[in-house]
Formats: sequence, structure tokens, C-alpha cells
Amino acid sequence: MTEANGSLGSLDDFIARSTEMLFVARGDGALLRWSDALGQAVGPALAQGTTLTELFHPEDRCTLTTRWEQVRGGTAPVELHGRILSAEQRYRPLSCVVRGARTDGLVYGSFRDAPPGDGAQGELARLRERDRILGALINALPIAVWAIDADGTYTYHDGKGLAAAGHRPGQLVGQNIFALYGDMAGGIERALAGEAVHGLSEVHGCVWESWMVPLSEAAGQVRSVVGFSLDVTEGQRAHEALQTKLDVIEAQQRVIRELAAPIIEVWDGVLALPMIGVVDSARTAEAMESLLEAISSRAARFAVLDLTGVQVVDTKVADHLIKLVRAIQLLGAEGIICGIRPNVAQTMVALGLDLSAIVTKANLRAGLTHCM
Repeated sequence: MTEANGSLGSLDDFIARSTEMLFVARGDGALLRWSDALGQAVGPALAQGTTLTELFHPEDRCTLTTRWEQVRGGTAPVELHGRILSAEQRYRPLSCVVRGARTDGLVYGSFRDAPPGDGAQGELARLRERDRILGALINALPIAVWAIDADGTYTYHDGKGLAAAGHRPGQLVGQNIFALYGDMAGGIERALAGEAVHGLSEVHGCVWESWMVPLSEAAGQVRSVVGFSLDVTEGQRAHEALQTKLDVIEAQQRVIRELAAPIIEVWDGVLALPMIGVVDSARTAEAMESLLEAISSRAARFAVLDLTGVQVVDTKVADHLIKLVRAIQLLGAEGIICGIRPNVAQTMVALGLDLSAIVTKANLRAGLTHCM
């Protein structure tokens, strides 16, 4: 035990004989007295004037310094947690309760082993559990997790999804992403500039959906980028195959629509549009667009709408047909409707449609004769 100062003489015997790890320190953290139990636990690192901060692991000192200000600012007990370098030269997780005294400006405290789940030991346990969970995900899902530094050099490279790209975990560590992938690393440049990036890319024959998250220092400068890439090749290929089928179906439907309402150039300047079957608003609108385009491109003078094959039209269709004839007239051509069935004629009359300015004929032959 070190020699006592006068103000601490009454504590010497108590501290020396205590089986607890006790200490007395100045307000700046410099140790003045300590029990034999603490001396045996810490070993030669403990000397007169050694600060409490110097005993702690470097990673724990910042937190300790912040908490120590609370000790100096009051008399309420403050609990500290950290790892102390032991006499065996290994760091030992301990908890420390300290309390300041206003009368002499000293700080009194005691160390004890940190219980499971407490302080640094608890934090270590939580980190291990998180590592175990993340490891299970990385090894079970078709993903690749990676990280690069500010220069684009891989510092981490792992995940089950690497096998699809022909890689082993850690294979790219130390290599530069820009040297490996060149123009395909455009998203990386944005991430290194501080932007969170999400997108699709095809690399090594696989389609990857990737998320890139920049990690910045306190000053705001990006020091690294963490990436998470999911192999979506199977889903992407299925989507592309489905899109191809939909495109084929759309093309087939377009051909069917054209065959159902073909525009026939009977002779120069005369077009005929025979309509067959059920005519709805959508089909009439498509026929209007196609016929008007044909009249304009072929400089037609007549357009004959043959409704001989149309059994039924509804209110909207009848109105569309009248509008179609008027649109033909606006293009400088004459629209002729022929082959109107009795029930279709009744529908048009019931609607009160004005057909006085529209030429109607009994059949296609009569309509074509009108154009001669």
C-alpha cells in the first residue's frame, strides 16, 4: 500500500484491509489510494498518479471521459462500464461505481466484475448475437454483402450469393471495384459521393438488385460504402419471359383487330372499311384512328363504312360512327355508310342522331357505285 497523505490517513486501514477493489482519486482521475484487492487485479500498471482513464481499454476511454464529467459535477453516484487491463495482461470487463465529495474534492469508487448482460460484457454479447444472426442470413440467402473504402478497394466480401458469380467469400478483398467493373460501377461513384443508391445490374451472368449505403465520418466525408446485393436472376428472367409473351399476345390482338376491320383500297382515292361481328366503343375508336390515318396518307376522296356484318350496336358505338363520318369530312373526303341493318337503324333513330348530312346506301355495291 502506498504512503498516505494527511487528508486520507483515516482511510488507510479500511482501504488496505478491504477485500473489495476500492480506490480514491483526485478530480482529474489520478489515483491516490487503492486497496490491495485492486492492486492484485490490475498489477504493475497501477502506480501513484496513474489516471483511471489509462487503465481502461482505448475503445472505452471516450465514454469514460464523458461520464467522468458527471462525477466531477455532483455528488450522486455514477456507474461506469469498461474493460480494465488485468495483471494477466488481458482486458477484464468491470463495472465501477464512483462518487465525488464536495468537502475535499476527491472521488471515491469501487470496481466489481460486470455481470452477464451488463456494460461492456453485455455489449460484447449483443454484438456476438447480431453477428450470429447476420451470419445466418448471409449463409442462407442468395445475397452478397460487401464493403469498399473511399478508394473503391474491397474491405469485405461475403455471402451465399457469391457462388452464382463464381466467387468465394473474401475473394475480392484488396482488389479495386473500378478496376474490376469499370463502366458498370457508376452507382458506386454516386454512393462514394454520399448518395444512397438502389438499382439493378447484370454482372457475371446474374441479375443483381443492389443497395449501396455510404458511411460518413463526423465531418461528413464518406469513408466507405456498404453494399447488399440480392440475386434476382430467376425472377428477372421470368419477368422478361412473361413480357415477351405479353408482347406476342398484343401483336396477335393487333393483327386480329386489323383483320376484323381491314381498310381496303378499292381503287384510287376510294377506301372501304367492312366491319363484322360485335362492334364496341374500343373497336370503333381504333377503326376511326386507322381509317383517318389511311385517308390522310393516301389522299382518299371517299371512305365507305360497310355495316352489313354488324348485328348490334349500342348507343356509344352509334355515336362514334357518326363522329367518324364527320371527322372524314373534316379531312376533305366524303364518308358513306352502307349496309345498315333494320335494328341498327332503329337504334340510330332512337338516339335522335342527325343523319341528314351523311350519305347512306343500302349495300356495299350501292356505296361503291356512288363513288364512281
